[in-house]
Amino acid sequence: MTGQTLQDSVNVYLLAADGILLLHALFVVFVVLGLILIFIGWARAWSWVRNPWFRLIHLGAIGIVVVQSWLGVICPLTTLEMYLRSRAEDEVYAGSFISHWLQILLYYEIPLWVFAVAYTMFGTLAVISWVRVRPHRFTRSRQADNSN
Repeated sequence: MTGQTLQDSVNVYLLAADGILLLHALFVVFVVLGLILIFIGWARAWSWVRNPWFRLIHLGAIGIVVVQSWLGVICPLTTLEMYLRSRAEDEVYAGSFISHWLQILLYYEIPLWVFAVAYTMFGTLAVISWVRVRPHRFTRSRQADNSN
């Protein structure tokens, strides 16, 4: 490979890794902010927080995180990002996405079991929100009803 071709492939891997990092960060924001907005929306009577699709996707997202933490599995997004970074010969980190960034932000190392407990508590809050702030029932769309 020529120097330019090698540099181009490195750039593609880095760009892909950064894209996965962004996707991962957006996932975290969706899970955390989603739960906060559910409770705020409940207090303020926002009907959109009872949207069954939003609620099911939100509950499923945190459920995946909780199950992964119980099984001691690193998130596939972290694994993919680290693979792409290693292909670009960039610096990689060990452990999970959240633990890595918390360590950078807080300069404090936390045992993995703490994350499993925290994720489980957060997941429990999501289940409580499902019970306390009941989503609307899934219904057929009016458009489908009018086409018959």
